Formats: sequence, C-alpha cells, structure tokens
Amino acid sequence: MEWTDEGLVLSSRPHGENAAVVTLLTAAHGRHAGMVHGGQGRAARSLLQPGNHVEAQWRARLTDQLGSYTLDLAEAQAALWLDAPEILALIASACAVTEASLPERQPMPGVYAGLATLLGLRDPSLWAPVYVKWEISLLHALGYGLDLSQCASGGGGDDLAYISPRTGRAVSREAGAPYHDKLFILPSFLLGSGTWTDEDIAQGLEITAHFLSRHVFINPHSRLLIPRDGDLPLARQRLRAFYQKNAGH
Repeated sequence: MEWTDEGLVLSSRPHGENAAVVTLLTAAHGRHAGMVHGGQGRAARSLLQPGNHVEAQWRARLTDQLGSYTLDLAEAQAALWLDAPEILALIASACAVTEASLPERQPMPGVYAGLATLLGLRDPSLWAPVYVKWEISLLHALGYGLDLSQCASGGGGDDLAYISPRTGRAVSREAGAPYHDKLFILPSFLLGSGTWTDEDIAQGLEITAHFLSRHVFINPHSRLLIPRDGDLPLARQRLRAFYQKNAGH
C-alpha cells in the first residue's frame, strides 16, 4: 500500500534507538501516523517541528499497519517564529488539539484547510484571535458548533454579550444580566470587532476550552494526549495559563 499527500506535522515521538513515530494531518488521508527512520537524528529535527508543511509518501504492506513515511519539507512554519514564544505556544496548542480531537485516518479536508490557514498567518498580531476562531471552527466541524448569530432567549442578534455554557448559544446583555455569573462573557472580536485585549483572548479560550472538554475530550482517542476524561492537552493548558496571566487573572 502506498500514497502521496501533503501534510502538517502534528507531533514526533521517539521510537527505538533512531526512529520516530510522526503524526501528520494530511489533506486527503486525515490524521495519520507513520514511522520515520532516522527521525531522531539532527538532520530530521528541523523537518519534524510541529506546524511544518511537508510532502509525504506513506508505505505499508497492509493498510492497518503503522507504515513508514518519507517526508520532504515544503515550508518550515515554526522556524519563522523562533523569536516569538507566544506564536510558538499557539502553534504547539493547535497541533496538540488537532491530534487529540480527530479520529485516525478519516479524511477531513475542511479541518486541514483551517489549520493550514492558521499556520500560514504572517501577521503576529492576528494569531491569537484567529486561533480562538479556529477552535470554534474545529468544534463546528466535529458537530459541536456554537451559535453566535442571535440571542438564545429571542430578540435577534442585537447586543449579544454572553454565551450559555450549557447550549453554546449567544445571549443578549438584557436577557443574560440576571445570570451574569453563570454565563461566559462573549468577547467582541468573536462578533466582528477589530480590536481585542489579552483578557478578550483569555475569555475566548475559556469558552472553547469548556466545549472541547465537555464534548470532544470527554472520550479521548489517546490517553497519551488526554490522560483523564475531559482534560485538555498539556500544550493547550499552557496556552490558557499564558493568556490568563497576561490578563491578570
């Protein structure tokens, strides 16, 4: 069995003395792992950085085997941000959340396109808000979309200010005021505002973390990435803590 595809590196883990098991999100074959011989060598380190765009050839004797990859670098995404720890943290989180969220070997071209768009951003000021929107789009692709179009209690889409943690639907300021402490604050950048603060990003990450934990990671695909039901991947936990600290929480 053999195929060729483009992919984004999600993770690389040592295997044996010299090899690595590399997980890619591929355009046509979904989340797919394979062995890279020599993957622990110095020459392979830059190739296998999470977020890198690669051209991949996979081979195996049988379809249900792990198989092996031959990879060529198409674009070194992570190398562009070596002096930007915030962007590296966002890349690490995006790759970990993707790997932990998606079923293995199930084509999801829309998810691939969304992650490729995120990783292709060149304006550092846009990374954080686009990341939050990316997690919302991932939830939608997995069947757990949030509804930010109108108030869950009626009254249309005017003055939306909250999100219900139970339904994932927006709530207007007037309807949500009596339940302020039980609702998520809806950051204005999720409604189209062109400005945001670290507090806005922290609030957005809290919203998506809640629904990822409740719906996606409650029955995790991998105990390596999600050791307990409802946990977030460690890279995602670190990202949330980063913005909470910057927001003064």
